Formats: sequence, structure tokens, C-alpha cells
Amino acid sequence: MLRHRICCYFLLGVFSPGLWAVDEYHLEIKGHLFFPSIITIPAGEKVKLVVHNLDSTPEEFESFSLNREKVIFGNKKVTIFIGPLKPGEYEFVGEYNPNSARGTVVVVQKTQENNNVD
Repeated sequence: MLRHRICCYFLLGVFSPGLWAVDEYHLEIKGHLFFPSIITIPAGEKVKLVVHNLDSTPEEFESFSLNREKVIFGNKKVTIFIGPLKPGEYEFVGEYNPNSARGTVVVVQKTQENNNVD
């Protein structure tokens, strides 16, 4: 009976849609620039950052404050998971073009007002 109960809890956890749902945010690299250059995400949540390099040359997404680095080959996409993070600003750069490819992840605390916006 105990084994049956454990198995049920496991299956409920694995197949629960809310458990695995992660908000997705998109960045593009065009002309050695990030678009948008500022992304706002909620504090305390893990999010999925999809970076699409529209240039023909590779770029490296690098952020010391986010503890992430990932090479994105030309005309390819990568997925980078970040968070959960505390409120604040976290900078990132394109390591191959650090003077032009720059951006910021702004982490904000969710408020009741933000949750009711459609």
C-alpha cells in the first residue's frame, strides 16, 4: 500500500503541468547587438531565456552576475535557464563584441497589482 501511494505521488508530481511550467523570454542578436537590451523578469522564479543569433558569426552570451556563458553559433538558438534571482540588475555581454553587445536582466519583486494585469 505504501509503495502504491508513493508511486501515485510521484506520477502526480511528474505530470502536474504547473510544476514544470517556466516563463520564457526571448533575446535576439542582430548586428552584434542584443534586442531587447533590457529584459524584466520576476524575482524568485526560474525562467527560460531563448537567445537567437540572427548574425552569421558566433557570439558568446556571458554574464558573471548570472554565472552563465554560452556560445551561440550564427543563425542558431540556445536556451539558458536563469534564476531564481533576487531583485536587482544583472548585466550580460556578447564576449566577442563586448563594446556593442550589452544588456541587462532586471529582476523585480512581483506585486498583487502586477499579477492582475491582462
